[in-house]
Amino acid sequence: MKIFLAEDEERMRLELQELLRKNGFNCEAATEFHDLPGQIVTSGADLILLDLNLPELDGLSVLKMVRSQSDVPVLILTSRDSEIDELMGMHLGADDFMTKPFNSQILIARIESILRRTARKSDEGAILSGAGLTLDLLRGTVSGPAGSVELSKNEQTILGLLLRRCGEIVTREDLIDALWQSDTFVDDNTLSVNVARLRQQLKEVGAADVVKTRRGQGYQL
Repeated sequence: MKIFLAEDEERMRLELQELLRKNGFNCEAATEFHDLPGQIVTSGADLILLDLNLPELDGLSVLKMVRSQSDVPVLILTSRDSEIDELMGMHLGADDFMTKPFNSQILIARIESILRRTARKSDEGAILSGAGLTLDLLRGTVSGPAGSVELSKNEQTILGLLLRRCGEIVTREDLIDALWQSDTFVDDNTLSVNVARLRQQLKEVGAADVVKTRRGQGYQL
């Protein structure tokens, strides 16, 4: 996942870049603030971290211009803590608002929460591919070298998250959270059962060993 960082204070920018990278995000940061809205829109980022006190244009003006061209998620991270700024930010289309100083783990949790929400919104009708598999979320089917089969809702959710993060280790906690968000109660044992069923389905399409267990961590394609 790629995050675009709009923060003009160099020390804070470097600290945020390091934090994001340590948590597995690809981070691009603006160092020149001319045409910042254009940089954001063309960055291809999955989420924007936006300060409000910026040179050239105020962050709220940047947000307004970005929203006229893109629905990319925006988390405002600023030292300005007035309710007016927060209300304006949310009114203009920000997805969340945090003030500095901040707890780094809460920031990462907020980012992950926004990304999960936007990923679920984009799932409808989406086709995800990777590791020799094609998941059609509109039809609820997965295709592989030996054909295609229908998947249950839980199987789709698990495989969808693994495909979106193909090559990465997806923790059991992340998978349980994704299943919980689908309004189905899931505990650790239920997750194991669902992964076993998914593997059986993938075996039918010629991809028996594609879901790898990373002991003590989670699963990986």
